[in-house]
Amino acid sequence: MGSVSSLGIGSGILTNDLLDDIVSAQREPAVERLDAEQKETEAKLSAFGQFRSAVSNLEGPADALTDPTTLRSFKGESSNEAISVEVDDSVAQKGSYSVNVNQVAQAQALASETYADRDSTEIGAGDLTFNVGDQSTTITLDESNNTLNGLASEINESDMGVNASILNTGDGYRMVLNADQTGTANAMEITTNDGSLDAFTTANLEETRAAKDAKVNISGVEVTRSTNTIEGVIDGVTLNISGETDLPADVNVSQDLEEPTAKVQELVDAFNQVKGTANELTSFDSEAGEGSILTGDSTIRSTMNQLSREFSQIVPGLENASVRSLADVGITTDFNTGQLQFDSAKFQEKLQSNPDDVTALFANQGRASDGQVEFVRSTSSTQPGEYDVNVDSIATRGSFTAGQALPDTLEVDGTNNTFSLRLNGGEEAQITLTQGTYSTQDELLTEIQNQVADNTTIQAGGDSLQVGLGPDNNKLQFTSSEYGSDSEVEITQGNDALGITTTGTGTAGTDVQGTIDGQQAEGDGQVLFLGRDQGDASGIQVRVRGGETGARGSVNYIEGVGNSIAERISQLGSSNGALSSREESFQNDLEGIQEDRQDLNERFTSLRERLSSQFASADQRISQFQQTGNYLEQQLAGLTGGN
Repeated sequence: MGSVSSLGIGSGILTNDLLDDIVSAQREPAVERLDAEQKETEAKLSAFGQFRSAVSNLEGPADALTDPTTLRSFKGESSNEAISVEVDDSVAQKGSYSVNVNQVAQAQALASETYADRDSTEIGAGDLTFNVGDQSTTITLDESNNTLNGLASEINESDMGVNASILNTGDGYRMVLNADQTGTANAMEITTNDGSLDAFTTANLEETRAAKDAKVNISGVEVTRSTNTIEGVIDGVTLNISGETDLPADVNVSQDLEEPTAKVQELVDAFNQVKGTANELTSFDSEAGEGSILTGDSTIRSTMNQLSREFSQIVPGLENASVRSLADVGITTDFNTGQLQFDSAKFQEKLQSNPDDVTALFANQGRASDGQVEFVRSTSSTQPGEYDVNVDSIATRGSFTAGQALPDTLEVDGTNNTFSLRLNGGEEAQITLTQGTYSTQDELLTEIQNQVADNTTIQAGGDSLQVGLGPDNNKLQFTSSEYGSDSEVEITQGNDALGITTTGTGTAGTDVQGTIDGQQAEGDGQVLFLGRDQGDASGIQVRVRGGETGARGSVNYIEGVGNSIAERISQLGSSNGALSSREESFQNDLEGIQEDRQDLNERFTSLRERLSSQFASADQRISQFQQTGNYLEQQLAGLTGGN
């Protein structure tokens, strides 16, 4: 570069500035061309990103409609604020009920006598045994903890289902015991082995609040529960009660039309946003002869054609139904703009009159020809079609049968009021019967059923246990509500007085076995399902609730437009999808422009070096010519004497 910096010294003509001007004159048009190409490509990439974002935003509303409960939506209303209603859309049905709350469940509270001091006054020594619900806990008091504070700390740290607090009455201190759970089953029974602690037994504590069960009359049926949450009475409906009612409340469960309508409107709006974005980016003004930045883009045109087909198709499997396409529920196309129009009134009318077909139109649905076979779910591998179901064996539930018959009458006391069991491999639950005389077998059975139903350990496990008598032998039978190989009832502590003379696990449940579409299926309880790579029916699941073995009809799987649209968008946006490929092509164009810039820089660097060398050589010759001229001029001046 030293030769470049000395250009023009000899001649004063071929300077660095002249060299820069020559290189720049040739370089600038090429740079301007690359700048224009880069700006245009970046603008196209940004515009295409807007289109892709709009397409991606369509997937959410479409996917939301793949869940049948989105369209099969119910709402519960109560005429009395003391009763609130929760609804499980998956199992609820329309209905009206008269509900009267006769008694609200409450937790028991007990209070001790007054003591002069909470920290130093001794209250006795020995063992206190607390029986609360199905839990028994013994606390030992000695010189280290035989004060009100000491006893309260022991109770609160034991996690026995009781909370202890100490109140300053002004005249002294009283301990108050509050049961954590409501209901008579959770009433506290406190006993001692030492007379010095008699003041803290149930018999000698003051009951400041009695344990009560909730008592509710539902359309003439008396219902008792240990809590103020009443569930399992009306399918899919939970009643939460906060107070008693003077008059029966009207509880209505009705079809919710507003939420499904709003969800469908979101789908329509999202598509119109995609269409509007596509129109804006690809429009052409024929008068001005100008197009938008992505006019003629084949990927946008192809994407819109695919999405439009999804919105206009007749759903396979609904060809003969009263609702076959989106047009049948009020979703039509404005042929001037290509956008969708939504007649919400028509949609709601169809949803009310044909709920199953409208649900199948949007959501994935399976329709079984056998009344005791139920479609459960599918996966992305499942193809629309009709698949035969064959059952080799029906699922069963685990059970345990007592060794002897339940007595006709029984005096229940502290020696024969408990037995323990474990349901479906869960935690051990102790069942404690209310002490007293049961004069009939039905009375005794009812008490056992109630205590099992209210047992908090069983409830915490999420399962339930049915208790009845054998039809021929009057022996207690405990049957799990669950089906399958994980279903079992184990008696861990028997009770001879109730005929439970043996312990151990009874008969375990079994899983359903059979085939779907001729493929061997797996069983999980009552659910029969196919895994991956098992043909068109791969991923399908059906529940066989009962019936005979052998051929059980077929399941017609229908893929709704919600799922097909969501899957189409997922495919377009995948790593190998059309949208990703188009964005990649723009990125490749930008990378090509950067490579062109590098090549251009290298070419003009080489050009400058070559010109610089040529300029230096020419400059040297000019300098030599100038020197020769000066010499000749001096010689001529000498010959002429300076004249």
